Amino acid sequence: MIDNKRTILHVDLDAFYASVESACNPTLKGKPIAVIGDPELRHGIVLAKSYEAKKYGIKTGDAMWQATKKCNDIIFVPANYELYMKYSKIAKQIFSDYSDRCESFGLDESWIDLTGCTHLFGDGETVANTIRNRVKKEMNMTASVGVSFNKVFAKLGSDMNKPDGVTNIPFENFRAIVWNLPVEDLLNVGKATKEILNSYAIKTIGGLAMTDVSFLKSRLGKNGEMLWNFANGLDTSPVTDVDHKRVVRSVGNSTTPPKDLVTDEDIRITLYTLCESISERMRKMKLKCRCIQINIKDTNFYSIDRQITLQEPTCITKDILDAAFKLYKHHHTSGIAVRSLGVRALGLDQSSSVQLSLMPEDIKSQSLEILEEVIDDIRNRYGHFAIQRAVMLIDIDLSKLNPIDEHVIHPVSFLGN
Repeated sequence: MIDNKRTILHVDLDAFYASVESACNPTLKGKPIAVIGDPELRHGIVLAKSYEAKKYGIKTGDAMWQATKKCNDIIFVPANYELYMKYSKIAKQIFSDYSDRCESFGLDESWIDLTGCTHLFGDGETVANTIRNRVKKEMNMTASVGVSFNKVFAKLGSDMNKPDGVTNIPFENFRAIVWNLPVEDLLNVGKATKEILNSYAIKTIGGLAMTDVSFLKSRLGKNGEMLWNFANGLDTSPVTDVDHKRVVRSVGNSTTPPKDLVTDEDIRITLYTLCESISERMRKMKLKCRCIQINIKDTNFYSIDRQITLQEPTCITKDILDAAFKLYKHHHTSGIAVRSLGVRALGLDQSSSVQLSLMPEDIKSQSLEILEEVIDDIRNRYGHFAIQRAVMLIDIDLSKLNPIDEHVIHPVSFLGN
C-alpha cells in the first residue's frame, strides 16, 4: 500500500566538486572546468566537471587529453577532498535546520524528511526553495531539489530540473510525471539492468510498473520486485536521523600507483600500504573481518575480483596482506604488469569480546594485535610516516601513499534500508 502522507526532499548540490572550486575562486565562475586527480600519480582523469564543460561533451572518467580535445579552453583543477568535505558539512548543517531526519547519499546529496515539520517551515516546495536560496547565499553555489512522498521519487525529482531547480512529484499525479521517463532514470537501474529490461521492450518507468512482478522476479530476482515497487510508488524506506550510524559492511582501499607493478616486491609494498589502512580502521571500529577481496587491473585494463575466506576473523595487517598476496599469486598468472590494486575486508564482526586462549598461535595473534595498536597510537600522535615497516623503504615512490587519508568505507547502501 502506498504511503502518501510523507513529505520527502532530496537535495543535490549541482556539479559539486566543480562548484566548490568556483565558490572558492570566483574567476572560475561560468568557465568550463574539470576537477582531476593527480597526473603525477597517474590519476589524471576527470572526476567532475562544471555545466559549462558538460556542454562540450566532457564526461567523468575522460582522460585529460580527451577533455582537451573536446574543449581547448578547459581549465583543470586538482581535487581537494578536504575542501569538499568542509562544504558538504556546511550543506548538511543547513538541511538539519528543517528536520532531524537528514540522510546523506554521498557528499553532495541528502534526503530530508519534512513529515511533521511542514507546519513550522511551510510545505515541501516552500522549504525546497528556502534551502536553494540559502545554498546560493551561504555557499555561493546552486542546488536542485526533488519533493515527493517517498525517497525514490524525491531523488528522481532532483534530477529532472537541473541546475538550480525544484520538481514536485505529488502522490495525486505521480504516474503522469514519472511513467513516461526512461527506465534508467529510476534509482538502482544501472547499465546492465537497463539492457535486460530493454531486451523485453521495457523502456519506460511506466512500462516497468505495468509489467507482471513475477516476470521481473524471474529475470532480476529480488531486484526485479524492488524496482517494480519503486516504479509504482511503493517505496517506504525511512529517512534516517542525523545521528544515525550506518552499519559498515566492508572496509577497503584501492590505488593506482605512480608506476606499473612488475615484481612481487612491487606488489607486496603496494599491498602493505592498503592493508595497513584497512587493519587500522577495523581496529578503530573494533571490527574483524572473515573474508578478503582483491581487485587487480593490469596495463591492458583487464580487471578481476577474487576473494578468500579466512580461517579466523582478524584485524592484523599481516593476516590481511598474506591473504591478499595469496589471491594475487594464484589468480594473476598472465605476467602482464599491474596498473592498479584494491583490497577490501568483508564479513565484518564486532571484536570487543574475544575469548582468551592458551594456544601458541592465538597468543601470537593477540600479541601482534596489541603491537599494531601501539603503532596506531604513534601514527595518530606523530603522523602516518612516523613509523614504517622496513620493506616500505625499498621503494619510496610506491610507499609514499598515505592510505589513511585516501580510504573508502562502504556503509549499508540505500538498498540496505
